[in-house]
Amino acid sequence: MKNIELSLAYSPCPNDTFIFHALAERRVDMRGLSFTIDLADVEALNQAATGGVYAVSKLSFAAIGHLQGRYRILESGAALGRGCGPLIVARPDFDPQRLTDARIAVPGLWTTANLLLGLYLGGTRPVEAMAFDQIMSAVAGGDVEAGVIIHEGRFTYPDHDLVCLQDLGQWWEDRTGHPIPLGAIAVRRDINQETAGRINAVIRESIEYAHTNEKASQAYIRQHAQEMAPEVIRQHIDLYVNRFSLHLGMEGRQAVKTLFTMASLNRLIPAAAPPFF
Repeated sequence: MKNIELSLAYSPCPNDTFIFHALAERRVDMRGLSFTIDLADVEALNQAATGGVYAVSKLSFAAIGHLQGRYRILESGAALGRGCGPLIVARPDFDPQRLTDARIAVPGLWTTANLLLGLYLGGTRPVEAMAFDQIMSAVAGGDVEAGVIIHEGRFTYPDHDLVCLQDLGQWWEDRTGHPIPLGAIAVRRDINQETAGRINAVIRESIEYAHTNEKASQAYIRQHAQEMAPEVIRQHIDLYVNRFSLHLGMEGRQAVKTLFTMASLNRLIPAAAPPFF
């Protein structure tokens, strides 16, 4: 089997480092592949993907919607599920009736969080993009009136004396009946199908290794985590790494297609142009 070297990028969030630890340390069958690995915030990865910087990259589904001609979605490694969507938060004295006119912070213009906000509010509107770990402080300090939070923010926003105005994931589930697609591992379209299949198999095996050897990845996860509290890291992994991470399957694929269709109809992404996978 010919050895192939590829660039790979994913976020430092516990779900990604949990998924990729075994691959990064070559604890699984690499199937003739080797990777140079970068870690960065998902919005930085979204923007890098506009230039096709990485052969394989974690991307928001919203970003993939903009880059359908450059990347396709792998079956393994996705963050997709129920009860795991972004939250709109504000200070307790904020009037929810003012949300459509409020200054709202989002964790990046091409994040699925911002896409869901657009769907919820019925179209595009001005937002203030900032790093996801700055949003709660910005809302609490009055720099913005509301914010869309992701990742471990789901568990820690009460510590900032904030309240949840809307769970966008629950809104999506109620509206569509589908699990919410948040992010996926995408491969550049110049990578052939045979190689993409090998990449997918290595990622799936890395996830399986993580589930059966959980202690092995703890140091790697803590090394990169923004939030160091062990219970928050554990909650994060349990929420975002699930059966869809192993394999999207028909249910996951339909959820992605529905997201792309709704977003394109609302002119939040270009017209959906399958195949996506």
